[in-house]
Amino acid sequence: MEDRTTLRAELRREVAGLCARFPDDYWRRLDAENEYPEEFVRAMSDASFLSVLIPEEYGGLGLGVVEASIILEEVHRSGGNAAACHAQMYIMGTLLRHGSEEQKQRYLPAIASGELRLQAFGVTEPNSGTDTTRLQTRAVRDGDEFVITGQKVFISRALHSDLMLLLARTTPLDKVERKSDGLSVFLIDLREVPPDQFSAQPIETMMTHHSTTVFFDNLRIPASSLIGEQDRGFRYILDSMNAERILIAAECVGDGDWFIERSTRYANERVVFDRTIGQNQGVAFPIARAYANVRAADLMRWQAAELFDAGVSCGAEANMAKMLAADASWDAANVAIQTHGGYGFAREYDIERKFRETRLYQVAPISTNLILSYIAQHVLGLPRSF
Repeated sequence: MEDRTTLRAELRREVAGLCARFPDDYWRRLDAENEYPEEFVRAMSDASFLSVLIPEEYGGLGLGVVEASIILEEVHRSGGNAAACHAQMYIMGTLLRHGSEEQKQRYLPAIASGELRLQAFGVTEPNSGTDTTRLQTRAVRDGDEFVITGQKVFISRALHSDLMLLLARTTPLDKVERKSDGLSVFLIDLREVPPDQFSAQPIETMMTHHSTTVFFDNLRIPASSLIGEQDRGFRYILDSMNAERILIAAECVGDGDWFIERSTRYANERVVFDRTIGQNQGVAFPIARAYANVRAADLMRWQAAELFDAGVSCGAEANMAKMLAADASWDAANVAIQTHGGYGFAREYDIERKFRETRLYQVAPISTNLILSYIAQHVLGLPRSF
């Protein structure tokens, strides 16, 4: 345990040191110009941080979701935004657990070294949203190929990724016993897709998230792109979704700590009516409450991550960690705006940028209401609401 604690502390220091090379003005410029943080992602890859979940035999660090969450937490605590590269961590589980040895040998070492980027996760569609089992993108077997037709929306980093993990329907919904059946997962090499069969169009959003709408127009991919068994893909991505919720929770904890640190610093420096504003309980108490909320959410994050790494079912804990951390970071963001007053809206203070970034997690990757519905049904035994 002491060795693992030492490793985690050292990992946190190393990530913080890397992030120090990318200060506020770096992220501010990228946000203003809507640019992808290429230099930052390259540095993260070169430092092996993005290979944290890849086993050592394939060139990765061979660590767990706990360590992955520390990396992402530190990026956000530094004032950065790990959304540019975090998908690689939570997508990885599908390939690791269900991919063939040939697929692992082909892709994992190159992903671990940074030669390849697995950053795009093709699930959400315009007419299905979170109702994943009703997605309409089809993959039809044709000899040694699958032919894919359909559309995905809010697919982040599709223009900055070499590989995409795609969930598509291989058996029509009306021909399966359970609506979660008939879905399959494919690993698509975006470098090889013909432009007349695949396209990605950027979506302008309130935060720099590099989201796209992607179109599949009879895209032909090798049958060897299939991960695991045909029609069992929905089960394969569930672990990835739990990991995603835990890692997003860690990012929210990092955001929350960043907002609290900035609020505390400003409250100690800003003088109004001949006294620092931090002396006023109306300023100090909201910051203190925000701190308590972040610490409480952090405990659930740790519990969920440790359960995940132990191979124990953690759907409830992962969902609660994401919800509580997202709420805590959003509350801390509002406290930071209120503490800074008008300066909270000034770009040079970076509060408004992080405010926009952390607001996303009330909605994505799963909305708060759907988490509450999950807890009500699967934890408390209340009637299914949808």
